[in-house]
Amino acid sequence: MSDQFYRDKVALITGGSRGLGLEIARKLCARGANVSLLARDNGALESAKGELERFGTGVLTVQCDLTETAQIQSAVQQTLQRFGRIDILINNAGIIEVGPLAHMQFKDFDQAMRVHFWAPFILYWLIAPHMRAKGGGRIVNISSIGGRFAVPHMAPYSASKFALAGFSDSIRAELARDKIYVTTVTPGMMRTGSEVHAKFKGDHAAEFRWFKVANKLPFASISVERAARKILNACRRGKPNLVMPVTAYLIIVANAIFPNLMGRIMQTFNRSLPTQVSEAGNEARSGLAIGAGK
Repeated sequence: MSDQFYRDKVALITGGSRGLGLEIARKLCARGANVSLLARDNGALESAKGELERFGTGVLTVQCDLTETAQIQSAVQQTLQRFGRIDILINNAGIIEVGPLAHMQFKDFDQAMRVHFWAPFILYWLIAPHMRAKGGGRIVNISSIGGRFAVPHMAPYSASKFALAGFSDSIRAELARDKIYVTTVTPGMMRTGSEVHAKFKGDHAAEFRWFKVANKLPFASISVERAARKILNACRRGKPNLVMPVTAYLIIVANAIFPNLMGRIMQTFNRSLPTQVSEAGNEARSGLAIGAGK
């Protein structure tokens, strides 16, 4: 039944060249859907396309910087020109920057908001009218546990993911009358190797170490394959919210019931994190470079 739902549908996926986005694309193509993948890295897009073409469905890749409105508009136009419709929008793209607040600058918050909030808003603005004209659709906004419960040293990420979660929840009821169903996804840590692609400020090596460990805790994280399966099940059913794994749900509930206690726990946790360093810590370095000792 679920396979039939996705057959011949067209899904636009941001951040679709690797990680969770690519795994979602694999599962969609296996179910007979056509996909349009948006990402910045053209080489990664070509690799993803080569892998997905074995399913025999339509695959379009569009190099797109989601911080640029004109590029988003062009990507939507290219998708509509290729497939004639967009039935499913999956806002998956994300950037992670880790480090003390003292080293974060306006540009860090601005970029996070552009990727996590403004890009999904612009895509909704462009695509929802086409969904409405076709009789409905699905919008999946992949937020984060960091969009429901803020974590120290991830202020730009958490602030922008809170914005996405709020936007996603706020449009759900109004779009439902047009049979456009919005799902807000709140995953905990994802075992996708995201520490390699994240950027780090402050004491680069120390920030990288704690984030890498936290990202791989088995009780607090979920595999990308399982996450993709759950997301597509929720999308098919038009489920309003999906929280995974259960530990993420427990943290959200605990924060709602005991906000002061959780606030104090985070203050204690923050004391264990690396402290502010010299101005050299204002420079963002990738996890890949740090892991390679560069």
